Amino acid sequence: MPFEPRKLLVDLFDATVSAASPEKCLPSHLPPRPAGRTIVVGAGKAAGAMAKAVEDHWTGPLEGLVVTRYGHGAPCRRIEVVEAGHPVPDAAGREAAERILAVVQGLTADDLVLCLISGGGSALLSSPAPGITLADKQGINKALLKSGAAISEMNCVRKHLSAIKGGKLAAAAAPARVVALLISDVPGDDPSVIASGPTVADPTTSADALAIIDKYQIAAPAHVRAYLESAASETLKPGDPRLKGVVNVIIATPQMSLEAAAAVARSAGITPLILANDMEGEARDVALVHAAMARQVYLYDQPAAPPCVLISGGETTVTVRGSGRGGRNAEFLLALGVALDGHPGIYALAGDTDGIDGTEDNAGALLFPDSLARAAAAGVSAKARLANNDGYGFFAALDNLVVTGPTRTNVNDFRAILVVRQGSPS
Repeated sequence: MPFEPRKLLVDLFDATVSAASPEKCLPSHLPPRPAGRTIVVGAGKAAGAMAKAVEDHWTGPLEGLVVTRYGHGAPCRRIEVVEAGHPVPDAAGREAAERILAVVQGLTADDLVLCLISGGGSALLSSPAPGITLADKQGINKALLKSGAAISEMNCVRKHLSAIKGGKLAAAAAPARVVALLISDVPGDDPSVIASGPTVADPTTSADALAIIDKYQIAAPAHVRAYLESAASETLKPGDPRLKGVVNVIIATPQMSLEAAAAVARSAGITPLILANDMEGEARDVALVHAAMARQVYLYDQPAAPPCVLISGGETTVTVRGSGRGGRNAEFLLALGVALDGHPGIYALAGDTDGIDGTEDNAGALLFPDSLARAAAAGVSAKARLANNDGYGFFAALDNLVVTGPTRTNVNDFRAILVVRQGSPS
């Protein structure tokens, strides 16, 4: 075999992440210098690296601040980088959001507000609406994370409980020119969903937010429900004059990154099949579909003959029922392993491009044809770990976690399933 499966899969993941590096994808999208001040604000797991890319390529004066997840900062000289809690918001994120709202006040039409937005910004840019407390948002956020709600549903609720999301940041900056550069981590690349759209008009309503809370049986306090039932909870809608002239530019997408991985596969003599960049659904259900596709390739050369790699992106969900350490990519891989049950010639990697699978210290994990057998020999049951949402523990026991540390970008999850007919050591 001219390639080693483990190395090839890791190379594909690395290419996916590299394609969305702010240093690579941001500079060409910088706007012209304004006649007045340039204020840089932003939020997300890539915000620190985006701020550094701006500093490295901007020729005029700069000031401002961005907020990113703990451990995801970058060394900046003129733009302050604040670190805060994710996926559950904390006081540091609330303070940073309030400071961002303050710094864009009182600007003129000659000024430029450059917003750097990426995935994770919903939790990091946490400024509760009047009458809503940080504790309220934390409780609802934790419940939504465990509920299996899609990211678009979670962000709908977040927007309607926020003083800064759903276009409100851009409105606060008026009449300054606002240019937002976005790295997409959401299926469909909808700017109004990325980080809950702080610079984008919101087509959803407070009634939608209440329906989502009811759908997932979220125990929202009475005053939160009352707020969502009031007109005060509405976000800025399309056509709002306060958003006139705001420019939102998506500079990196999951599709761009999947194509970068496909190019690496081709260079290794492997046929890449990009299935979709926006897959959603329960991680274990998505795994069943991928397992069926991989078997079809192995057994029938359809839709391509081995060696072939099935590539997909998107953001699955996990409805937490057990007490394991979780992670949607680890859950996907463990469910895939159970479905394949040691099928020969099928190897896989699944990882989050931000370097953090859920709340753990790994980006994802690797699965090999002998993974379940090796685990069983060590007294580790794949089915029991899956029932307990403990994909992390399963792959940690095999030393098959993928640990990258923070990548300082985020274009959602990456999955690659390599199908070959010859055996290979793992």
